[in-house]
Amino acid sequence: MTRLTRFTRTTAFKLSLLYVGVFTVMSGFLVVYVAENTDHLMSEQVVQSVDSELKGLADVYVRGGVRDLVETIDRRSRHPDASLYLLTDFAGNALVGNIARLPTVVLEEADGGLRRVRYTRLGQNTEDIERQAMVRTFELRGGFRLLVGRDLGDQLKFSNLLANALRLWLVVIVLMGAITWFFVNSRVMKRIDDISATSRTIMHGDLTGRLSVAGNNDEFDRLAINLNTMLERIELLMQSMKDVTDNIAHDLKTPLTRLQTRIEIALRDAKGEEGYRDALEATLDETDHLLRIFNALLRIARIESMAPGTVMEPTDLNKMVAEIAELYEPLVEDEGGRLETDVPAGLYAECNKDLISQVLVNLTENALKYGRPIEGDLVIRMSARLEDDRVQLSVSDNGAGIPEKDQDRVKERFVRLEESRSEPGTGLGLSLVKAVARLHGGELRFKNETPGLSARIDLKPAEPDGSGSGNGQDGKTGEKPS
Repeated sequence: MTRLTRFTRTTAFKLSLLYVGVFTVMSGFLVVYVAENTDHLMSEQVVQSVDSELKGLADVYVRGGVRDLVETIDRRSRHPDASLYLLTDFAGNALVGNIARLPTVVLEEADGGLRRVRYTRLGQNTEDIERQAMVRTFELRGGFRLLVGRDLGDQLKFSNLLANALRLWLVVIVLMGAITWFFVNSRVMKRIDDISATSRTIMHGDLTGRLSVAGNNDEFDRLAINLNTMLERIELLMQSMKDVTDNIAHDLKTPLTRLQTRIEIALRDAKGEEGYRDALEATLDETDHLLRIFNALLRIARIESMAPGTVMEPTDLNKMVAEIAELYEPLVEDEGGRLETDVPAGLYAECNKDLISQVLVNLTENALKYGRPIEGDLVIRMSARLEDDRVQLSVSDNGAGIPEKDQDRVKERFVRLEESRSEPGTGLGLSLVKAVARLHGGELRFKNETPGLSARIDLKPAEPDGSGSGNGQDGKTGEKPS
């Protein structure tokens, strides 16, 4: 494909060509329409003027004869306007008028018809200039011939003006087409080429590629932002899938190995019914642990597959937090601590009550396991408040907190910090909280307090719907606090 062929096939060239073609046709039609109607109107005015002159001269001829007619024509001929007059005798000699020369056939055919003729006007510096006119010629008694007409100079000037305007307009259209081509080719097509190049990079497996955003907030910027968001989501899902695969291979290998080892030991060393029973109970514990891991993974996968806004409803956070606090307050007290709540009455959020209850349960259990202070009693606090048009729901403790370098890592699947290895768990609780927060259009954030750790998610505020739907009975997802 030659360079010229590639050029003519570009969208910028086609748009510019279409632009020039459409505006040329429209402009030509408009100019022709105006010219024809103007010419018709001016021709009617010429005819009316000629007929009016003839009527007046006819009255003069009837009243005063040829002498008065000659005097009237002579007087009118001296005015430098567009009117034309000529009176000849039976031999064709000019008696009076302002016409120096015109075709003889015009006087010979004195039938009163309207004709378009070329002539030269009588007067200083005008006898060598050929003009155009519309004339009528009549034969009078005694062989006299009377010609009355109107010069078409003004009409022709106007027609030439329209023609020049059309030519200038065509030049302007071509220039505007060139400017349009330059703009489309340099701006629009460049953006499209950038999108195509980035798409090819992504199709070759590089999910880190992103579309450029010019900052104009135009259609291409909005498209680029949406596509970049989609690519980030795809990259995150692909990375999550890879991490899950790697983590499953790593984290399930240990319990499966233990399970195999215990079965082998039981088959080799167990003696009697009691030995086999102990081996089966240990095996059952390991299988329960594996099932908890798989159930947690399935729960996270279901949440991540849900569309944002799924089964959301206005939920009374004060009531929901009170229910969770009532459930966990005895457990916290058994650990020698206390559970506090701080949620304003009438604070509602647009959320899935079952999932947000699960979030509070997971964060509270994390605080119970890892939030114990070195000295003093454990204090767990559940709170919610409206801040920056979002509802901030948080669970905090007065423990050692999480180092900032690990705060993003602990949100991933199967990640457990070294100091928490001694506690039972799967390393999936915070991953579930992170998935629920993303489903609600927010994120899970940690903040080290003095002392303790605050874990929070943000929700969309809502007004009570008045239907009692915030009681969690409708729109369930099957997720239960555990």
